[in-house]
Amino acid sequence: MTLAADVVAELTYRRLTIAVAESLTGGALVSELVSVPGASAVVRGGVVAYQTELKHTLLGVDAGLLARHGPVHRDVATSMATGVRDRLAVDGQAADIGLATTGVAGPDPQGGHEPGTVFVGLAVPGEVRVVELSLSGDRRAIRNGTVSESLAMLGRWLAETRE
Repeated sequence: MTLAADVVAELTYRRLTIAVAESLTGGALVSELVSVPGASAVVRGGVVAYQTELKHTLLGVDAGLLARHGPVHRDVATSMATGVRDRLAVDGQAADIGLATTGVAGPDPQGGHEPGTVFVGLAVPGEVRVVELSLSGDRRAIRNGTVSESLAMLGRWLAETRE
């Protein structure tokens, strides 16, 4: 089984839903999740907010936070994760989990951050987590690494919270 298949199986077993917000990964993370048969039972969908302004207008990231720190920041990742949980509500129910990626795929630095600087945010009711990644390689390697590390982060959270 792939990591995505393991995650989808655990989400299905626990009847948890997930919503994904992506910047540098451009939809690759939600694509990896929905490549798993049966993912429609747990994946609400994804929002690709590649432009900075869309992080505010689509996901509710504070405009002041974006102005102060730019889009590549730990608090932006957690705000994106929290925002996508709420924005992809179904019948008034937010998704159980929000997962978000923001960072620099390269080849050039952005806002003082080197390529490979990535923040992955995870939001669940009452808790937010963020990991900072320092990935290397070309754009493809950084984006693929971000997807893998995001799924691994989600897998760790699922393992830690399993009863």
